[in-house]
Amino acid sequence: MGYLGLNDLIKRALEEDVGYGDITTYHLIPREQRARGLFVAKTPGIVAGIKVSRAVFNHIDTASEFEIIKRDGEEIQAGDVIAMVRGSARTLLTGERVALNFLQRLSGIATKTHRLVEMIASSHAQILDTRKTTPGLRVLEKYAVRIGGGRNHRYGLFDGAMIKDNHIRAVGSITKAVATLREKIPITVKIEVEVETLEQLREALEAQADIIMLDNMDVTMIKQAVQAAAGRAILEASGGINESNLVEVAGTGVDFISIGALTHSAPSLDISFDFGEANL
Repeated sequence: MGYLGLNDLIKRALEEDVGYGDITTYHLIPREQRARGLFVAKTPGIVAGIKVSRAVFNHIDTASEFEIIKRDGEEIQAGDVIAMVRGSARTLLTGERVALNFLQRLSGIATKTHRLVEMIASSHAQILDTRKTTPGLRVLEKYAVRIGGGRNHRYGLFDGAMIKDNHIRAVGSITKAVATLREKIPITVKIEVEVETLEQLREALEAQADIIMLDNMDVTMIKQAVQAAAGRAILEASGGINESNLVEVAGTGVDFISIGALTHSAPSLDISFDFGEANL
């Protein structure tokens, strides 16, 4: 993966964890001692972020050797070796937690996304993420969603025009909000409107919104919205959607289903770092 801010992110993560130095490792491990570490899956899942883990060790010591065995997007089973790193024992012991934190977090997101995508593979709908991400990790977490087979919603407030409920209250109406934006933003930018009722849906359709988010609607109302829209706008279902109702929502005919839990609630994948002598 390519991410210009990755080096700064890793630097901050190491500063947070290592601070002025790993006092345990520094006083126990001789400078010349070498070691080998294996990243081993403890549970099944989808790998994401392996190159980030490699970058952690390279940031500490460019002489460390990192071998990727399972690449991002590959399915893994319990017991599979994901990667191996060789080098200074000090480097391996100092960098293991930060490297694991990235790998476990991103692989967890990819795994959860993959599971939900597979659940609705036979439908028309596609899974989207949201902006409910860990501060500072949005680019990586959205990358993990893509690795899991999902699609990215907007990255931030800067790359998509989305009229939410508070915007509507501030401006006065959906019609006025859409018309005002149309005059001021580039013609290449789509306008999305969040609606909570079928009446708002009809107003958004009349205003010619490009995308309409159906916020916290039940399945019956979503079906009615799909019928009312009749293809005049892209429809996105959002709010309260989880594994218990995902298939039913996908069956309504909506185009996208956005799920904040992909990033804000995905459990980290259980991965261990098995440390040993360099010649093992």
